[in-house]
Amino acid sequence: MSSEIEGGMITMKANDTTKYLIHAEIIADGVVERPDVVGAIFGQTEGLLGGDLDLRELQKTGRIGRIEVKIESKGGKSYGEIRVPSSLDKVETAILAAALETIERVGPCSAKIRAIKIEDVRASKRRKIVDRAMSILREHFEEPEIESERIVDIVRQAIRADEITEYGEDRLPAGPAVDESDAIIVVEGRADVLNLLKHGIKNVIAVEGTNIPKTIVELSKKKTVTAFLDGDRGGDLILKELLQVADIDYVARAPEGKEVEDLTQKEILKSLRNKIPVEQLHVLKRESKEKEQAKERSEVKEQKESISNVLKVHKDSVEGKLTARVLDRNLNMVKEVPVRDLVKVLKTNNVKGAAIVFDGVITQRLIDLAAKKEFDYIVGVRLGSVVKVPTSVRVITFDQL
Repeated sequence: MSSEIEGGMITMKANDTTKYLIHAEIIADGVVERPDVVGAIFGQTEGLLGGDLDLRELQKTGRIGRIEVKIESKGGKSYGEIRVPSSLDKVETAILAAALETIERVGPCSAKIRAIKIEDVRASKRRKIVDRAMSILREHFEEPEIESERIVDIVRQAIRADEITEYGEDRLPAGPAVDESDAIIVVEGRADVLNLLKHGIKNVIAVEGTNIPKTIVELSKKKTVTAFLDGDRGGDLILKELLQVADIDYVARAPEGKEVEDLTQKEILKSLRNKIPVEQLHVLKRESKEKEQAKERSEVKEQKESISNVLKVHKDSVEGKLTARVLDRNLNMVKEVPVRDLVKVLKTNNVKGAAIVFDGVITQRLIDLAAKKEFDYIVGVRLGSVVKVPTSVRVITFDQL
């Protein structure tokens, strides 16, 4: 990434990869200069956002450009402007802008930085392209029948991204055909709208977050709505919210793990062809939940049968021998002792496990001791005079295995 100095300001050259430009203002209670400001930005944000958003690392990898500072002193105070070129995404750029506002000192002076605007550099470039293209069409093509309105149409067909609009009182990113279409496609964010516009789909509008705007709710009452969402957990959350507050007719999803903004035209069209009615979605969800519950019941049953089989093996090994076994969490034997020594062994601090299998009578004293030691199972010949069995301990007699 290259840069040059113009009038004391460091500017990015036209061939850089900058997507956004953070504009911030600074006021310092004293006289400070550009190096003081730059030093404060790097020094006071270091370690604040973790390695992925460390300013020095981002600048090394070219994901942010040179930080521009223009500052002047007047009446014992310093006033200036800071600009940070960013090739990060929208969220990361906003986080960096917020991080600038945490700076409280520049050099020896107290200071305040406030982010005032984040400029979409690409949008500015597109506007310049549109304006210049219109001029070229007027000046260099000898076709007098091309009116101004027609010129705009020609240019916008070449640059579909310029067609994005702000719709409704919530100013949501949208395509130009939302009003005129009987059916609309609701997506998650601005980048999704841009991708669909790029591939010629204009009846699209974004919710911009999980808090569904009133504009979407009102549109859903009047139009046939397809929710077209990412194939991840974020898409699941937005769909859940949409189904609660809006009148959704169809649901389409990007392939699992993919986002709508990254899909090719083929993937977009396939996803939209495979959309399903909301009623069918509810049936599929219910069936999926029933399958999950059946699977859980089956797994629990298999686990119980497996535990029972293992305990039976240990029971067969101690039966008639007046011995006891202490088993670990995997039901492997960790200690084998005579039954007469079992209580004494359990009282020692280092004895831990999941089950006790012994050739003797299960007493209240043994149950209480096992519960205290957090054992899950006690297996014995028969149950003695027991008044209370804690819920944490399962008592099993030999004839139950």
